[in-house]
Amino acid sequence: MHIKFSIIVPVYNRPDEVEELLQSITAQTCKEDFEVVIVEDGSTIPAKAVIDEYADKLNISYYFKPNSGPGDSRNYGMKRAQGNYFLIFDSDCILPPQYLTEVSKALQKQYVDCFGGPDAAHSSFTTIQKAISYAMTAFLTTGGIRGGKNAVNKFQPRSFNMGISKEVFEKTQGFGQIHPGEDPDLTIRIWKAGYETILIPEAFVYHKRRISWEKFHIQVNKFGMVRPILNLWHPETAKLTYWFPTIFCIGLLLSVVFSIFLGFHWFLIAYGVYFVAILLDALRTTKSIKIALLAMLAVCIQFYGYGVGFLKSTIALKIFKQEPVKRFPKLFFKK
Repeated sequence: MHIKFSIIVPVYNRPDEVEELLQSITAQTCKEDFEVVIVEDGSTIPAKAVIDEYADKLNISYYFKPNSGPGDSRNYGMKRAQGNYFLIFDSDCILPPQYLTEVSKALQKQYVDCFGGPDAAHSSFTTIQKAISYAMTAFLTTGGIRGGKNAVNKFQPRSFNMGISKEVFEKTQGFGQIHPGEDPDLTIRIWKAGYETILIPEAFVYHKRRISWEKFHIQVNKFGMVRPILNLWHPETAKLTYWFPTIFCIGLLLSVVFSIFLGFHWFLIAYGVYFVAILLDALRTTKSIKIALLAMLAVCIQFYGYGVGFLKSTIALKIFKQEPVKRFPKLFFKK
């Protein structure tokens, strides 16, 4: 089977990010034919001028459409793409030069209709971005799944670095209107349609994520609110491990109370040991004491934001039986 790649990138008010991404695409060592499809999702700061600069360097198409969210924008791009295999990236990603070569090699060795790749921190990232990258990819925080470790059962690709065949897209109709959470929702529907997903460890990208702590908190809080919705839609995928950040936060609070009022310090000591482990592992990984210290803060924000969001959403859906779209309208885009 001859594979022609179509790179699909939704963008919203981020021309500078698109510039970096396109520059990395031009540096690919893979010489096979591929195209780039940029979908501007109703931006007020358009990236068209940037795209025009690459018109003679890449086979690139540019579309501007009303704002309807990244999932719908990816679908929009895939419907208009000429290739038979879609590579989906967020605009805040940078591809290493060997990315397309590694994907081609992996698919020739073991063809699958959907794959995902990990993310890593680029040397140009700020200290905050590197600390956040550690928190989102480390084994001690997420089990390392985002950082390149395969899941215990099946790998769930993330839409910042994801490949799906045209066949799968047509079968599933692509991404839904929820955001975030559109990528695990699609992955689960891909499984239900009878297709497999795998991790290609060598197909990593440099994922910038959000720059400020506030934006990071908002992001992980939304992740937490989305998970119970996905559990409601796909109950067979619910896991006890999704409760871990919530239990972690409640446990930390109780440990402080027990230590202050009851003189029982062992629980608090256990948390201390965990954070020391985070510090040492982050230091080993990043080779920077500053990033390692910020990584502990990033982990706290990650667990608190996700844990509170998960608990809030679970109470709304399970106890009060509220409809997800009505209770959390900001998590859904309308076409």
